[in-house]
Amino acid sequence: MDNIEKVDLDRVDWKSSRELFESLGEALDKLDDKDESYSFTWVGKRKSIVEAGAPINKTLRPDVEASKNFDDTKNMFIVGDNLDALKLLQESYLGKIKMIYIDPPYNTGHDFVYHDNFTVKKADFEDSTTDTSGNIIISEDEYSENSKANGRFHSDWLSMMYPRLKLARNLLSDSGVFVSNIDENELQNYLKLLDEVFSEDNNLGTIVWDKRNPKGATKGISYQHEYIVLYARNIESFSKKCKLTRVKPNAASMIKKAQELFKKTISSTSYSLKQANLDFNEWLKTIPNISGGEKAYCKINNSGRVYRVVSMAAPDKPETRSHRPLIHPITNKPCPVPAKGWRFTDDSMDKLMQNGKIEFGIDETSQPNQIYFLDENSTEKVPSLLYYGGSDVNRLKELEIPFDTPKIVEIVKSHIQSISTKDSTILDFFAGSGTTGHAVMDLNAEDGGNRKYILIQLDEPTDDKSEAKKASYNTIDQITAERLRRAGDKIIKEHPDLEGKLDTGFRVFRIDDNNENEDVHKPLNQINQSDLFDAIDNIKKDRTPLDLLFGIVYASALPFDLKLETRKIGENTVYLYGYLDEGSGLVACFDDNISEETIKEIAKLNALIAAFRDSSFADSAAKINLSEQFRVISPDTKVKVI
Repeated sequence: MDNIEKVDLDRVDWKSSRELFESLGEALDKLDDKDESYSFTWVGKRKSIVEAGAPINKTLRPDVEASKNFDDTKNMFIVGDNLDALKLLQESYLGKIKMIYIDPPYNTGHDFVYHDNFTVKKADFEDSTTDTSGNIIISEDEYSENSKANGRFHSDWLSMMYPRLKLARNLLSDSGVFVSNIDENELQNYLKLLDEVFSEDNNLGTIVWDKRNPKGATKGISYQHEYIVLYARNIESFSKKCKLTRVKPNAASMIKKAQELFKKTISSTSYSLKQANLDFNEWLKTIPNISGGEKAYCKINNSGRVYRVVSMAAPDKPETRSHRPLIHPITNKPCPVPAKGWRFTDDSMDKLMQNGKIEFGIDETSQPNQIYFLDENSTEKVPSLLYYGGSDVNRLKELEIPFDTPKIVEIVKSHIQSISTKDSTILDFFAGSGTTGHAVMDLNAEDGGNRKYILIQLDEPTDDKSEAKKASYNTIDQITAERLRRAGDKIIKEHPDLEGKLDTGFRVFRIDDNNENEDVHKPLNQINQSDLFDAIDNIKKDRTPLDLLFGIVYASALPFDLKLETRKIGENTVYLYGYLDEGSGLVACFDDNISEETIKEIAKLNALIAAFRDSSFADSAAKINLSEQFRVISPDTKVKVI
């Protein structure tokens, strides 16, 4: 026994060691598996879990010049790393987002992804790709292309997505929904990841998007489709508030056209409803994908509603149907009853009559038909298959925006309409060219909604050889902002009656280090004389009053979309943010010298929060006086001095 050689399992060639493998298999079969469980893991998962909860020392700095209608808009566009942005939104928007719609990197081998410093040691994995010198290929760049040559190709992508999804889930309301595009490269991994983040019980299904443009493939089938995955925050809460239905193709345009023609009848003495119906049916012939039945029976009634009629004759089981004659409303004579009776019972027929959903002929000789109003029957359950082209390149060409493979506005609109309410907030943290923002504005223009969007886009450099670069767009976020600006202008041009009513603006915020002077927190043994002079003011020298204002908005967990008003009180500039009346909003003044009269006037506003800058006061006595003024005039106001 003493001469038995110890086997080094690390050096065993498993492919040729059949006997050892079989003996180990038999031993493993005898093990108790009570401690085993199904799990989905990858190299770097633990670090990505930690990253989701790691604090950051960042802030959102407003960029008024890059914005559109900054003071009044409710829309928001954040430029920077979306992981930081999602963390900065946690307090202000926790549980307030109705819908998240993203189009993340598909991990095709050429995608620009965020590494987030998920460094992995050689000991953490054995089967790594190496270069000619035997070195493991791991990119240490903060942002870089996730090449398939990377030894942790799938792991990097999963580690990038995981913390973002965890933080995004926190922002969803209880009845909120997460929607994401993806293709075959990471679909299986993505579904497992989403099952873990949202729970597989909240999986609402996967839509196959037929793009009608097959990808070339050297092996296997040629894909001409992608996927759209949907998860609820809480499927029970969601199902109580949303049936996940969509407007039938062309229904909205049919209703809109009918309304236009009907308005013409009531604004003109020579244009009759009969002529409107003739014009409407001629127009219907030009619309694709409408069945012959709908074309044959669509009409406009004297209230401007679109409807079609169908026979009420019973197809079978005459014993369960109504056989009662219907009395013609004009001749007061009975109309002919079908051989097997009516399709409905007596009670149902009574309800149809009461609701004006039966159309009679000229007299009693013709059989009455049932009326289907299009606005009541214009929706259907969201299907598992969508047919659309590959991208909205032509739409962007109209706007003169250079961008490859943008999401399709009509698809995004369809999902927003199916899932959200007319006052919902929609978040897209992989904004790209800004399709989601475009879709929100377009949909609001169509149905009178008041939806808001929050877009997040990294200031990723454009390719040096791209059309975008040639057009002087140095970063992707510049393209996003310009598209939002032009799309909003185009929508107003198409709907001039909505000018001043439809929100086509957006506030731009850029992620940066927080506003505090770094020297303030230095240990005494690290401070020199020059640091003492810099530390006189708590605030960094490059920060504007609006930087400070929104720093307080963030610290106070207020939304970033409240109305901003600037007033002059005496010689001082005062900002009123979200201020409606006493007990609301934030009032702030950051001038170098604030008069006592200004302080009193601010106190009289009785705002929820009043904010000032420490350096605005000459000494401690002045700050004590500030506190005293608010104690007497507005004791419920929370005073902040930064």
